[in-house]
Amino acid sequence: MATASEDSNGISLEDLGEDMMNYELSDSTKKAREEHQAILDEFERKKRARTLAVPTDDGRVRAKLRELGEPQCLFGEGPGDRRDRLRYLLSKLEGAEMVHDEDEESESESEEEREEEFFTQGTLELLEARRWIAGYSLPRARDRLRKQRIEYDLPLPQIKSVRKDLFTGLKSYANFSSQIGDDRPISQCVFSPDCSLIATGSWSGLCRIWSVPSCETVIAFKGHIDRIGGVAWHPQSTLSIDKSVVNLASGGADGLINLWSLENDSPLGTLRGHTSRVGRIDFHPSGRFIGSASFDYSWRLWDVETTGELLLQEGHFREVYAIRFQNDGALVATGGLDAIGRVWDLRTGRSAMVLEGHVKDILGVDFSPNGYAKIFKIKVYIFLFILFWSHK
Repeated sequence: MATASEDSNGISLEDLGEDMMNYELSDSTKKAREEHQAILDEFERKKRARTLAVPTDDGRVRAKLRELGEPQCLFGEGPGDRRDRLRYLLSKLEGAEMVHDEDEESESESEEEREEEFFTQGTLELLEARRWIAGYSLPRARDRLRKQRIEYDLPLPQIKSVRKDLFTGLKSYANFSSQIGDDRPISQCVFSPDCSLIATGSWSGLCRIWSVPSCETVIAFKGHIDRIGGVAWHPQSTLSIDKSVVNLASGGADGLINLWSLENDSPLGTLRGHTSRVGRIDFHPSGRFIGSASFDYSWRLWDVETTGELLLQEGHFREVYAIRFQNDGALVATGGLDAIGRVWDLRTGRSAMVLEGHVKDILGVDFSPNGYAKIFKIKVYIFLFILFWSHK
């Protein structure tokens, strides 16, 4: 009589398992397993690539490629593309042919980290701007924190009641009207500070102002010869400043940032300096400065009154798409197509925080209106919502 570990023919489960290992797989099964293993290997490679420290200096990148026996430069390849190629090659060699000593690797990584951050001599205009921003932001931060301390002492039932009323109103929202904005895609749509107007930018290069709620065109600005990447309202536009001065700004793929009034369809001024497409732009809360993100791997700070460039800041190893100022005016956040977000201190010029975790392009960044968020009763004073979209 067969035992529980044997079938009716007297074959044990252990023998059956050994026999199955000796069976030949079909071609389709072999192919499926190979494809599955290739996918797993690619995931591991991408995981290694995100942790690799790659030099930012183009000369060192070329030297490393030469050391690996690869061409130093391919046709049409720029410094950023060359750096990406080196990262890809190192990620493939990591753990296979390249075996590093742990002490040597940690020493090289620490050396690389020291060389990653560097400073250059700024202008007197930038120094004055930093001092002005510090004087502007500190009182606003103090007032914000004082208000938050008062709100922190509010009873929990009162806070829940306010949230419930807010969510109840949001549930009743419905589509009020719909309007065709342009013959080509709309890249951005922004409400004016008093919500009486809407500004849109499109790939046709047109920037239009629409009335609310009739959605009728008020004025159309024709100043870009290529698609618009971002539009931004002056913080005091439609509230207190004159319509004849700068009320709106737009940035385009022509590398230009145009400043507009609400009374003329020709720009009041143009900010020139970017060598590639301009993505998102944003006004500083004071309205005195403009920040712009660009596909030339940099973001820049501009003086609205003089239309001069105050700061050219690098730090992303791919195109920079998004930019946003904190309400206090002390910080600015940028997001790039390298899937990295950074928070910069405008008063010192240092990178205050690196936001990692995305695996695709970052196309939008924003600060919480109160400057911080409570997560599991832990106060985080610099809190950002990063909007993610798989860019194809």
